Amino acid sequence: MNYPLPTFYDSLGVVNDARWINYGGLLAAAGDYRRDNRVTAAARDQVRVGVLIIDAQNTFCHPDGELYVAGMSGNGAVDDSVRTVEWLYANLGRITKIYATLDTHRAFAVFHPTFLVDQQGNHPAPFTMVSHDDVIQGRWLPSPLMVSALRADAPRFDLTAARRHLEHYTAALEAAGRYQLTIWPFHGMIGDKGHSLVSGLAEAMAFHGMVRGAQPGIEVKGTHPLVENYSILGPEVTELFDGTPVARNVSLFKKLMEFDALIITGQAKSHCVAWTIDDLLREVVAVDPALASKIYLLEDCTTSIVVKDPSGNVVYDYGPDADAAFDRFRAAGMHIVRSTDPIETWPEFPQ
Repeated sequence: MNYPLPTFYDSLGVVNDARWINYGGLLAAAGDYRRDNRVTAAARDQVRVGVLIIDAQNTFCHPDGELYVAGMSGNGAVDDSVRTVEWLYANLGRITKIYATLDTHRAFAVFHPTFLVDQQGNHPAPFTMVSHDDVIQGRWLPSPLMVSALRADAPRFDLTAARRHLEHYTAALEAAGRYQLTIWPFHGMIGDKGHSLVSGLAEAMAFHGMVRGAQPGIEVKGTHPLVENYSILGPEVTELFDGTPVARNVSLFKKLMEFDALIITGQAKSHCVAWTIDDLLREVVAVDPALASKIYLLEDCTTSIVVKDPSGNVVYDYGPDADAAFDRFRAAGMHIVRSTDPIETWPEFPQ
């Protein structure tokens, strides 16, 4: 059976950066909801179900977000957010714990326009792809202002070091078969409203926690200015030009593997979702490939990035890349599921 939507729920408030959440009201409603629906504490769950929601932030999910994942329909991440929140409420008494990730950046980062300039001092436009050859040939150079900004935390970081890092970084991406260095619009800017979870998800996570006695899990990624972190588990390139390793989120992997079932969704399917799952699969295979069978991918609550020009013409659709990745995840033993199907009908779902 599905648990009912709480009386305070409003689908129009799920992606709404102007409203404030009434946490005191949630606490009062939690007691009534727990009693009326006979919901027990999460600590008593015999089957422990974890949910990992990737980057469901205003920056990706709000139509005014800097990197709104509109998809082909134009409503992609908005509709996904509503479906995700309603699915969480429908399964509130079954879900043990919810984790949400926050893509977290500052102005100067390797994937933001501020990092690079051309020979005339112009910054790259958003969605510029930077190849290793572009760096070697000097088509894109480290910005002196970027070096000045980052030297505050790394005194030995100068233009020479920045150039060496760009050469190393772009070569490593291409050698590993990853996306080339992509210059994204400024997004996930810490301290700005784009960094926040969409309000409906923040509200649902808080309510779930109050009803079930489960602290919402928040995981931050993307704070290192010299590497991209599509995956919550680790960076695109694992060490800097001088051999300095970039830390992976080992503790989160261990927590996620403690669940009997792990359900994953979020934004964007083609990037941070797919890369997180790919990273997770590599860790799983190293431990026990059979563990892949307890991972469920909520496919109808995630959308791929589609780059369009100002006239609305498609420049590049990352959807086929994402679909190919999901086919590979299915072949490895993970389950592709939909929010509209009752969770107890999902294949091999623990009862």
